Amino acid sequence: MSALQSALALISAKLIAFVTAPKRFVVSLRRTVYDLRTGRRTPWDVSKSVLMTLFGLAMVLLLLFPLFWIFTASLAEGTRLFNTSGIFPDPSTYNLGAYRWVVFESDFFFVDGDWGYPQLVLGGGSGLVSFRWVGTETGPGALFNSLYLVSVTIVAGFAMIVPAAYAFSRRSFVGRKRILYGYVLFTQIGAGLSIATLVALYSLFSSYGLTNNLFILGLFYAAGAIPFNTWLLKTYMDNIPISYEEAAMVDGASFLDTIREIIIPLTKPGLAVVLIFVWLAGWNEFIIAQTLLSPENYPLSVELYNLATEGRFSTPWTRFAAFANLFALPVAIVYFAAQRSVEDGLSFGGMEG
Repeated sequence: MSALQSALALISAKLIAFVTAPKRFVVSLRRTVYDLRTGRRTPWDVSKSVLMTLFGLAMVLLLLFPLFWIFTASLAEGTRLFNTSGIFPDPSTYNLGAYRWVVFESDFFFVDGDWGYPQLVLGGGSGLVSFRWVGTETGPGALFNSLYLVSVTIVAGFAMIVPAAYAFSRRSFVGRKRILYGYVLFTQIGAGLSIATLVALYSLFSSYGLTNNLFILGLFYAAGAIPFNTWLLKTYMDNIPISYEEAAMVDGASFLDTIREIIIPLTKPGLAVVLIFVWLAGWNEFIIAQTLLSPENYPLSVELYNLATEGRFSTPWTRFAAFANLFALPVAIVYFAAQRSVEDGLSFGGMEG
């Protein structure tokens, strides 16, 4: 089943669960009344269940409140996040003006909202296959820069994380423990070093002419994500019994066949968790991107920051809210598509062979 089919199946299951929720509530209520009458449950047991349910519901509403507030702010009129009568904008003024600005005027999709479409160019002066954008004089915007950064980060990160995690989990070699301890060290201080040595980092990149290069920046993000995610995936692989690999090799499977048919399928939940973390490493960071890149290569994170700070005396909060919602949407889609695998991977349940 493809990722799209998995996402559609999950959406269908969620919709069915939402539609049938009232029926399940009535069945649960009747069962509770029956248990009280027959003495299977005491009033105190029911009270505890009701209180815990109400507490969980309150926590969910509390966690969802910022999302609801920022969404209503993106629909407001003007630039204010709230009105004089409350923290929410006046519903009678709701409109999609902020989203129209993001799509057709900002640098989100195309610079200055100048839309175009890609055209494949074969041959030409350089004799290479290339793309050009037709119908626009500017070119793709921050979204394409972010997607490029994330793609480089994921490909380069997984190329190192998966083999390293397998080696640490399954092989014994000289210096293994020292390297593992070094990985633990870098999981704790890696991000702090990136910020503390920002000036030195810029000087180093400038000396080799590597500034304003999305590919190099993606490799840097991947390097920063490798220690923690390697340790995370290694911990998950430790739960896969070695007997599975031994049984496959006895049946005639080669080493690569064992990796492809045994390790990768059983590690999918852990890979989904690593995918989310590596994606976020390339999607959310803006301090180093703002320092090393020029405005034409800014990703969405930097554009969002610039939108919040561009005004000298005021900030266009409704546009900022709309931009932030669209910026967070791809991450939500990726997590939603991999939700079941992520939940299984974070649980790190033991496996029995």
